[in-house]
Amino acid sequence: VRIETDAGVTGYGETGVDVATARARIPRLRLEGADPLAIERLFLSMTGAIHPFLPIIPLVSGIDIALWDLAGKLLGQPIYKLLGGPLRDAVPMYSHGDALKDMNSLESCREWAKMMREQPEGFTTFKLEPTQALRGEQAGPVVTTAQLAKIARGFANVREAVGDDIDIGVHCHNQWDTPSSIAIARATEPIRPLFVEDPLSSVEYSEAWLAIKRETRTPIMTGEKLELVKQFKPFIDNHAVDIIHPDVSFAGGITGCRKIADYAHFHRIPMALHNIGTLVRTYASVHLAASIPNFYRSECRLGRPGRIYEKMALGEPPVIKNSQFQLPRGPGLGLEIDPAHMREHTPKGQDWA
Repeated sequence: VRIETDAGVTGYGETGVDVATARARIPRLRLEGADPLAIERLFLSMTGAIHPFLPIIPLVSGIDIALWDLAGKLLGQPIYKLLGGPLRDAVPMYSHGDALKDMNSLESCREWAKMMREQPEGFTTFKLEPTQALRGEQAGPVVTTAQLAKIARGFANVREAVGDDIDIGVHCHNQWDTPSSIAIARATEPIRPLFVEDPLSSVEYSEAWLAIKRETRTPIMTGEKLELVKQFKPFIDNHAVDIIHPDVSFAGGITGCRKIADYAHFHRIPMALHNIGTLVRTYASVHLAASIPNFYRSECRLGRPGRIYEKMALGEPPVIKNSQFQLPRGPGLGLEIDPAHMREHTPKGQDWA
């Protein structure tokens, strides 16, 4: 989304809804003529006082990011300085193992590991999915004995290929019932995963999350489909997971995710960031991550073949070295978007913002 001001300054945000939905719903938010620096007031208005319809939090999230981008540009400061200043000089990032062709082949795993080590970003954490070991089999919500053996063998191959200096996450995509989630967590324990993400087929809180946590040594992580503090609250209050994982473009933008981080920090729970979005979402995640004490790691889609996301930026591209995203120095997000690149990769007949 794009927010323009009468000062001639434009702010950009990335929302979790499509452009058509955003175009239809934004006028109802009554943003025209508002003070763009009154971010907290606008956030409370958009999330709590909108009638006669419920707020679409992923839409509010994108608008909130754009408002922070505007504020930084108007004040000449990076967003992380407006959030209280950086607590770290760079933000640890992690990537994906979807380029791995055959998890059940040790040779294929070694080829993938070699390719990943040669990438300039130097990622030291990757997450992979149990279904990658099943190679197209029907998966979930119940895991079979044969499937469990393939999953255990596949992740063992990955660990042998990458060694101990690469961290591996197990990403379950909310596919499994409680017994299967426990079985998968236990089956992958020998490779010492960094986390098991979203094992349960339901994203809502229940005591099943506590059951999984009790039955495995591997940290449990969830949150990419949750919104605002109120949906994270039962997970945090009950210590039902070890790591929370909101998405800045879905959970409430920078403002909403900062509130989630503060609540989790009080309960001594670290916060990672989900992100499979563009550079706008990535930069927003980096600014937020730089400013919160309980930050863990952030997902990103950078470093992929063709570097399509990196090409969104005019001028200097984002810098990731040794899996660390160097903090942007420019005002706002610190990102200047290339409109020509965006138009080229936007479906015909649609706007990119």
